[in-house]
Amino acid sequence: MRIVQIIDSLEPGGAERMAVNYANVLSEKIEFSGLISTRKEGLLLNQINKEVSYLFLNKNKKVDFKAVLRLRRYLKKNQISLIQAHSSSFFTAVLVKITYPKIKIIWHDHYGISQDLNLRKNLVLKVSSFFFSGVISVNSALKNWSESYLWCSNVKYFPNFVSDLSSGNEKLLLKGVQGKRIVCVANLRPQKNHNLLIEAANVIRDQFPEWTFHLFGKDFLDSYSKQLKQKVKYLQLQENVSFYGAVNNIGDVLKNFDIAVLPSLSEGLPLAVLEYGLHKLPVVATNVGEISKVIVSDKYGLVVESGNLNQLVESLQSLIENKIDRIQMGIELSKFIQLHYGQESIIKEYLFWINPVFSFLAADNSL
Repeated sequence: MRIVQIIDSLEPGGAERMAVNYANVLSEKIEFSGLISTRKEGLLLNQINKEVSYLFLNKNKKVDFKAVLRLRRYLKKNQISLIQAHSSSFFTAVLVKITYPKIKIIWHDHYGISQDLNLRKNLVLKVSSFFFSGVISVNSALKNWSESYLWCSNVKYFPNFVSDLSSGNEKLLLKGVQGKRIVCVANLRPQKNHNLLIEAANVIRDQFPEWTFHLFGKDFLDSYSKQLKQKVKYLQLQENVSFYGAVNNIGDVLKNFDIAVLPSLSEGLPLAVLEYGLHKLPVVATNVGEISKVIVSDKYGLVVESGNLNQLVESLQSLIENKIDRIQMGIELSKFIQLHYGQESIIKEYLFWINPVFSFLAADNSL
């Protein structure tokens, strides 16, 4: 099998990290594994295994024929059979298929606003799906949507999986007291609801002044980011809430924290929660997307209703006050994550699913 992953950017994000995860794991399982970034490189470039073939297209407009031809040459040179196109990169994959019909496309859908799928209309995607050999959805709601909306009947649900890429090389100067730090990993987007977390920090400070909140994720330097920082300043939380931006290796970072939180308004299957669990952190997360399928009971973490400040504060207070319970909760979640969201079991099922695509390719080539 010879497979390449395509993603539009290598900036830290769920879809981007999954593209890297697939490329890295497949490099150990198949004949050829590649990764292509179409528009932008980023911090995740450093996470690509040396066994993975990498290409940057430097695409600078929506229909960039030079980039398409560059991709076509790469696919032919390396005898690629299958493109796994993540999120919006499907468009580039379809353009190259028009010029190179023998290539097969699997589209990997990472859409994170699963509560509003009835409003999700994309005519370009719908037409493009005619060229797909299969669709991967990261949660069951997306799978149902693809089956009802797209022109591709071969739809499969594969949850995100996690790989421990920690290297020990990520050095950060953290504020706060060791043993009393709370982390949130989420790009600064409104759907992640950092506002609620800042409000919770304001309440927590009064009862537990030594506990601090540390926010990691890409800062887009937009109005949302500005509003969050103004709120921290207005509430005089500068010593309690810190923004760090995106980091190269979140696995190295998580080892420095004691509690993890994700206060999102909407999600699919957030990679952050899986990474929290992998690193044995007790988790407080909102009941959106498929989070409740990961935190299936209070044995594994605490789930609160989206937007409910009181529940969020009470859950954080409970973990702060009960060190033994939170340590055990992190251990149990780690076991659950490794059993159900580890790379080996998911990649094994993935390879079994795509095998008919390769069988079809072999039949095509024999004609």
